[in-house]
Amino acid sequence: MAERDHLQEPAWVRWLLIGLAAAIMLLVVVLPLFALLGAAFGSGLAVWWNAVAEEHTVAALKLTLLTAAIVVPVNAVCGVFAAWALTRFEFRGKRALLSLIDLPFAVSPVVAGLCLVLLFSPTHGFLKDVLNAYDLKILFATPGIVLATLFVTFPFVVRELIPLMEQQGSDEELAARSLGANAWTMFFKVTLPNIKWGLLYGVLLCSARAMGEFGAVTVVSGNVMGSTNTLSLHVEVLYKQLGGEAAAAFAAASLLAGLALVTLVVKLWLETRHGDALAQSHRRN
Repeated sequence: MAERDHLQEPAWVRWLLIGLAAAIMLLVVVLPLFALLGAAFGSGLAVWWNAVAEEHTVAALKLTLLTAAIVVPVNAVCGVFAAWALTRFEFRGKRALLSLIDLPFAVSPVVAGLCLVLLFSPTHGFLKDVLNAYDLKILFATPGIVLATLFVTFPFVVRELIPLMEQQGSDEELAARSLGANAWTMFFKVTLPNIKWGLLYGVLLCSARAMGEFGAVTVVSGNVMGSTNTLSLHVEVLYKQLGGEAAAAFAAASLLAGLALVTLVVKLWLETRHGDALAQSHRRN
């Protein structure tokens, strides 16, 4: 308590910092969001509904949700086992693996998309012979979009779990093994329940990034309306089109904003209900 009193700042300093943070958030986050919603609904609810119910917008929304539905479970499973391996075992190349996990944070998503083009292009890619021999289409199709999104979202789950699992240690797992539990029983009865809230938080972040990814996807998708356009790409196409499509672009963007708000609500619910567990997962981040 004495240490907390020693660190207590004067009231005017605290209110100044709080006011500055609130002003920045208002200017950078809240006002642009309200401007977007105002542009989306400014012409009336009927106009907004016609824009979001348009065939290409619905197709883009379906592709966005399909991509997230594939990417998030894959990243969740891979992230859990990667975090388990990195926190429970010592092996040669462990530091290199940790660096590779962080690579999507360091590399521009556009560069990631170009790397996929170099690999999977049917005309000049490294794997062109295999792709052409088996008539496989990766680029400018759903598989390419999924691969690009997988690359940029992979670190979110594993990076949420590593500090949490390091802090928890392996004592409970060792106790379970000493009582005769096999590896899978130990994982599902001990490890998974201990990390479930950190895992949910990582899944939440992964979902938000997967639905909003733009840079890597735009390189590999081909931007084909109604076919390979995700919702974020569809917003760009509508905004750039002539003929008064700006209102439709803002309407489509409001769908993305709505998905983000749903993610935020779930995040706040998790932090409210399980704040202590989530705080542990962030303490070493």
